[in-house]
Amino acid sequence: MPLALLALAIGAFGIGATEFVIMGLLPEVAETFSVSIPTAGYLATGYALGVVIGAPVLAVAGARVSRKRMLMALMGLFIAGNALSAAAPVFAVMLAGRVVASLAHGAFFGIGAIVAAGLVAPHKRAGAISLMFTGLTVANVIGVPLGTWLGQQVSWRATFAVIAGVGVIALAGVAALVPHRIGEPAGGGAPAPAPAPAGGLRSELAALRDPQVLLAMAMTVLGFGGVFAAITYLAPMMTGAAGYAPGSVTWLLVLFGAGMVIGNLVGGRYADRALLPMLYVSLGGLAVLLALFTATAHHKAGAALTLLLIGGFGFATVAPLQKRVLDHAAQAPTLASAVNIGAFNLGNALAAWLGGLVIAGGLGDTAPNVVGAAMTTAALGLAVLAATLERRSAAVRFSPAPPSTVRTGG
Repeated sequence: MPLALLALAIGAFGIGATEFVIMGLLPEVAETFSVSIPTAGYLATGYALGVVIGAPVLAVAGARVSRKRMLMALMGLFIAGNALSAAAPVFAVMLAGRVVASLAHGAFFGIGAIVAAGLVAPHKRAGAISLMFTGLTVANVIGVPLGTWLGQQVSWRATFAVIAGVGVIALAGVAALVPHRIGEPAGGGAPAPAPAPAGGLRSELAALRDPQVLLAMAMTVLGFGGVFAAITYLAPMMTGAAGYAPGSVTWLLVLFGAGMVIGNLVGGRYADRALLPMLYVSLGGLAVLLALFTATAHHKAGAALTLLLIGGFGFATVAPLQKRVLDHAAQAPTLASAVNIGAFNLGNALAAWLGGLVIAGGLGDTAPNVVGAAMTTAALGLAVLAATLERRSAAVRFSPAPPSTVRTGG
């Protein structure tokens, strides 16, 4: 494994920690600033919206900057945002810090995926992308619980200060280990073929008009979004339906995170061998599991096992979807890759909103699982459609031309 992937994974760890740790620290933050819990919830909403907006804007802004320098600048932005949050004197400044940190999220993962793919041979690219995303999954298993504990035992300010420190380590790692010319591994060795260089803003925008790129992004919104329909409302579901104590929710999230780690590594490995079949399996399995969760959520053991599997099948879609976008936007991948990261957060926001609607409609705490199953089933349908269009395009491209008719004078 190129050491540069470790630097990217550390950055992903910090980003994952700062995104999700706020969910466990809302009461402490709300008490500090004398605001309500719903108002404190804007710290999560503002972050998600910042990811969606920041991904394409910063990808375009950095189109003419080397990817290494852009990654370093994004880590600098991440550090500044978390440091601002840690020192915030009033709630508005805390919210501003969250938004600043979130702006780096989509572009870092988008550009980082391109860099990761360029560090290895073509047949190992999905695996390299998944290794970078391992930092995000490990953050949910280790970083978020530890950050929550630190915030509750010491201060939530200490949590964000530590996360800023993780950003400093990631910045130093990127500076020392990521090659200036992607495709030339740090530390020597034969260079791996790099993705085609970007062709400017016009080429980047043109890549977003490719039907296969758009289909992959729609799969991202619906597929992983289905997971968040359930996870957003996990606490009331587990305490109300399964009968868990409120203190058990943290460990259930750790279990979910463990599934994410496993699914991420498996999805990356097998996507390099057969990408579309991997998507069929992961999306199909996820749809079935989310549908079953409406029943298994009423039993402690069944809920825990299903949650582990949802994490696994859900995150097994991430590396394949990101690689598919890169494959079909190879001539101008930066903007498409970053926008696809924003699509994950757009799907999360959409799923959370729809899940809230069905609960508000009186359909019960497990109703968001049905929403998630429907979204993931739609994503599976899009995967089948994408494969069908791809086969038709290939058939047209390689079909022999009809023989020409030569007329002779008579």
